[in-house]
Amino acid sequence: MDVGQDRRHSLASHHARLASGRWPARTQRLLEACHAQCVDGLHEPLRRCLGEFERQLFALAERAHRPAEQQDYFASRQRVLQDRAMLEERFIAQLGVALGNLDRPPVKPVEPVASKAWTSLELLDPVEQELDMALEQLGARGDARHSNVLHELGYRMAVLVAMPPLEGEALPLGPLALTRAFHQASTALELPLKHFLLLLQGFDQWVIQALGPLYDVLNAQLLADGILPHLRSLPVPRRTTKRTRSAATDVAPTSTAAAADPAPAPASAGSSPGGSIEVLESLRDLLARQRTDTASTPGQPHARAASADELQTALGALQQHLAQVTDHASKELRSAARLREELLTQLNLGKPAGAPPTQLSGEQGDTVELVARLFEQVGQQLQHGGNAQGLLSDLQLPVLRMAVADHDFFEKREHPARRLLDTVTAAANDWLDGSDDESNRPLANKLEQLVSRANQEPPSAGLYTTLLADIEHHLGLLTRKAQAAERRHVEAAQGRERLDQARHRAGELMAERFAQSPPRGLLRALLDRAWSDVLALTLLRHGEDSDPFRAQLAITDQLLGRLPVSDRLQLQVEVEAGLQQIGMHAEEAVQVAQRLLGAGTPDPAVELPSATDLAVRLKHHQRLGEQQQSAPPEPAAVRPAVVAAQAPEPSPRERRIEQHLRQVPFGSWFEFIDPTTGQIVRRKLAWYSPMSGRCLMVSRRGQRGEEMTLAQLAHEVASGRVCEVPVQSGSLLDRAWRSLTGSLRQSTEPRPTPPEAARR
Repeated sequence: MDVGQDRRHSLASHHARLASGRWPARTQRLLEACHAQCVDGLHEPLRRCLGEFERQLFALAERAHRPAEQQDYFASRQRVLQDRAMLEERFIAQLGVALGNLDRPPVKPVEPVASKAWTSLELLDPVEQELDMALEQLGARGDARHSNVLHELGYRMAVLVAMPPLEGEALPLGPLALTRAFHQASTALELPLKHFLLLLQGFDQWVIQALGPLYDVLNAQLLADGILPHLRSLPVPRRTTKRTRSAATDVAPTSTAAAADPAPAPASAGSSPGGSIEVLESLRDLLARQRTDTASTPGQPHARAASADELQTALGALQQHLAQVTDHASKELRSAARLREELLTQLNLGKPAGAPPTQLSGEQGDTVELVARLFEQVGQQLQHGGNAQGLLSDLQLPVLRMAVADHDFFEKREHPARRLLDTVTAAANDWLDGSDDESNRPLANKLEQLVSRANQEPPSAGLYTTLLADIEHHLGLLTRKAQAAERRHVEAAQGRERLDQARHRAGELMAERFAQSPPRGLLRALLDRAWSDVLALTLLRHGEDSDPFRAQLAITDQLLGRLPVSDRLQLQVEVEAGLQQIGMHAEEAVQVAQRLLGAGTPDPAVELPSATDLAVRLKHHQRLGEQQQSAPPEPAAVRPAVVAAQAPEPSPRERRIEQHLRQVPFGSWFEFIDPTTGQIVRRKLAWYSPMSGRCLMVSRRGQRGEEMTLAQLAHEVASGRVCEVPVQSGSLLDRAWRSLTGSLRQSTEPRPTPPEAARR
């Protein structure tokens, strides 16, 4: 009899009698038979449910982004592993109680009138409400799924105790009653709501959906005893009341959506009846207020304003002129004054003497100045030394032409030109580091092609939409490749972490045996350098309580003389197989095993190496996992210089920094400063182990950087060679809009009078 059968029989014997003496003999016998069928039928589905839930918790812990979240998953998994047997017993006990109270349908207690006073009102607990709704929905789905057999079972069990037909929670073996019983049985686990809802999903999948055969067996058993033999399955559709969420739940999505989609304009202005926000007029008003405090450029008395076509022609001519005279090294952003001067030159170029000059209208001049200031703010958001500055300067005139032709550039956040400006500058700022590395060339060429096309073709929303789709497709491919590379490095780091833990445990077991039976010579070299890796690999694959690991420990004890060797040749074969599992060549493994054990008849033509020679080979043998740790990281030109040596005793500031780093979520960015060249590179914290403190830093492309511990990272932060990059709210262009609006508002606010001037 296996363990599962022992548990089922123990459960059945523990709850064999249900309310003895309350029922007639026939009813008592049939209810006990139904209970025994439930014990047998629910044991395997419940075991699968808990096993799958344990595996899901482990997988979620491996993918967790925060150490606290990872520890919560591991803590819940540990509680499930420890109390799963008691959970099953409590669940079966709840079923027994429900069957024993079959003639007592659940009735909600009526509260006294005094408890309904205004002073006793309380807010509804959202956790309790969500849990209650989840239980009811799970039970309702189970009722609908097994409606036919539940209809028959409800009638037949009601006949046993002379009750009306049982349904819903009144049916003790129905889906809703089973769900409530499982909830009561699992309260002792004290799982968080998120974890318990995941457990309920597994209960629905593995238990509730598998109840059909159990209900068929129960109906057949009652039918064989003559309970309603002519009953037909014609269930009446039940009317369920739809529960509504609380007002806070209904309002939350709206507020979240509003927070995620801020106003499309940086300036605060009133809305027009059509719903559009007059952003351009608000910005022009701020400019006008700013000009009241400064000397504005007076217009020429007899000049006329340029038309829209004339301005577009001048901008196009200026583009062609700059493309001819400007090389890649001299690209720079143009200020508002310089742009205005160059445009006026183009507008009045070739006019006869005495003709009235052409100048920019007030709206045209403000548009030029606002776009120039916007590009200045975008340039301040970029990293220095990258390719983004050159691309930004190439986009200045095309975007200015689009802003002059279409005022929706200021009004609509999703305008194609604004999105293209944001996407191109962010891509160059984040993905390109200014070096001529081979990995940067495809993206750099793609961005240059898009910007060149924007300069050559007339501005239109269709053009920018096409360019935006092209660059977004290219960035999507890069992002997926980077995510795949990062995932491989994280999985490799997690594998090395598990291997180190297994090797540490194998070393502990080996040290215990060495203390009692110290080996020497070749045997000591074998156990230290090779066989400990065999134990670690077996422990990693099968676990410490597995039969393969016990077998490897038995081989270890036989080699140390702690256990007798019944078959020396079989022991030699097992040693050879274990050594080959960790990557040792078959010929070398045979030589070590034969020299150590000397079983069988050796080939006289083959001369075995000496024990000393084999011991030296074992000492120089590459251990398991060392080839992964020696994998070359990314090129030194872009790799941050990190001091590997850690201070012997961390300072209090380093301890505080390390404690803070343990709370930093995965995906946080850090800037590494090379002390020799001053070059700054960014690295993302892709993963770290809460147990060992080892962390993995990767680049934007998912390439592995230097591996270090959190203590070493804290030391670098305290030394000023590494700094954490704060999380930026909004996109790069949104931050530039806010900076532009803030600078305009700040310049128009009245300045406080200095105390010295006030006293004078």
